[in-house]
Amino acid sequence: MARYPLHLLTNQPAHRLHSQLDNAPLSRQAKIADREPILLNAADAEHRGMQEGDVVRVFNDRGSFLAGLRIADSDTLLPGVAQIATGAWYDPLTPGAPGTLEKHGNPNVVTLDKGTSQLSQGSAAQTCLVEVERHDNPPPVTAFDPPPIADPEK
Repeated sequence: MARYPLHLLTNQPAHRLHSQLDNAPLSRQAKIADREPILLNAADAEHRGMQEGDVVRVFNDRGSFLAGLRIADSDTLLPGVAQIATGAWYDPLTPGAPGTLEKHGNPNVVTLDKGTSQLSQGSAAQTCLVEVERHDNPPPVTAFDPPPIADPEK
């Protein structure tokens, strides 16, 4: 617990359906610095020297992702808890490289990828333990950029 002191909860987004329409204006207007917002208690943010609007790195032994910080009071979110919506389009810093930084706020890179059973293969958990730190000079989000088109003549 000391290594990863924050309990990350993931919820369904209010501004889109799962990951559908993440590129739509309503979803993009909810972003902070082009990234999915993560909610952190004010005391936890202050302890880490972070301010509203900072880009933060959320990480554990499974991986790491960047998100935009939104600060909550204790009536909204308890100390020791962080919350982020699921569904931000996956945007790896280095595509195809295991363990690469995810730039857009997709919490799947830090949660356990294990089905509930061999029959259903449903998600086992939408929660895990993490640490959060400020991330200066974040790379640009490219999740919505169209892929390069291959030249069929080559």
